[in-house]
Amino acid sequence: MKIVVTGGLGFIGSHTVVELQKEGFEVVAIDNLSNSSENVLDGIERITGKKPIFEKMDLRDKSAVRNFFKKHPDVAGVIHFAASKAVGESVENPLLYYENNINTLVYLLQEVQHLSKANFIFSSSCTVYGQAESMPITEDASVQPAISPYGNTKQIGEEIINDVVKVTNINAILLRYFNPIGAHPSAEIGELPLGIPQNLVPFITQTAIGLREKLSVYGNDYPTSDGTAIRDYIHVVDIAKAHVVALQRLLEKKNSDKVETYNLGTGTGSSVLEVITTFEKVSNQKVNYQIVARREGDITSAYANTTKANDILGWKAASSLEDSLASAWKWEQKIRR
Repeated sequence: MKIVVTGGLGFIGSHTVVELQKEGFEVVAIDNLSNSSENVLDGIERITGKKPIFEKMDLRDKSAVRNFFKKHPDVAGVIHFAASKAVGESVENPLLYYENNINTLVYLLQEVQHLSKANFIFSSSCTVYGQAESMPITEDASVQPAISPYGNTKQIGEEIINDVVKVTNINAILLRYFNPIGAHPSAEIGELPLGIPQNLVPFITQTAIGLREKLSVYGNDYPTSDGTAIRDYIHVVDIAKAHVVALQRLLEKKNSDKVETYNLGTGTGSSVLEVITTFEKVSNQKVNYQIVARREGDITSAYANTTKANDILGWKAASSLEDSLASAWKWEQKIRR
């Protein structure tokens, strides 16, 4: 079966392509290379023995999206990752985020509704919960007003999908993941942010290897045990495997609703300082960091209740924080050789 992965050369997308190919799917990866590299295709091929079909395309081009599906009418499912994803940047440049994250989703759904197998998996985020009222966060938690334009695009994206499935043949699964980190154990693919990293772990590894002078820890006055913000850090391979399981659920028509929603996390929250300390332990490196003011758009705490994904999808995160950070460090060392 032919599966389209948008943002297929990005961090989570590339790891999902690997897991799909391992399961025998034919994968078409779409990417505009705005935050990725075509070299990722070689890493995927070294892991799986097969290079996915690649289409360089900007999904903001509506006619290009239409022409793509004319060329590939036999698509059995779409996994949609392609989006801008940095909270801080979204606060500074909201129009970029609304154009890139909302328009592209609309153009995709306009074409997917015409497929005979209209299966759609949406890369959502725990940011839809805002600052949740209680921890761990279940899928039934009320969706709070978004704290950042990025979070708002994920909320709006989910609303669009919920509206569209009511009047089309599309079946969808929304995967709300927490904080993806790490790299493939082969160190053939991993997180490769262009420019200054927007996420914690690549900034830690780049600081440890000497590429960055100092890591900024945004705020130490949160109401947590050490004053730093808490997140649920999950290995990217665990997330990738969840996408394959979710896709198979749709293909086998096992979904109980036209839209299903699942949290993807470990169920454990770790503070920023705990992540730094754990990284130092697994890497034998000291991380030069400084405490700075809080960053607009950040919340105090977010970690998942994953019971629904565990019980219904039969999926569970397998890697520890130590495993994830060790794989991120192995990847960082490889790409800086």
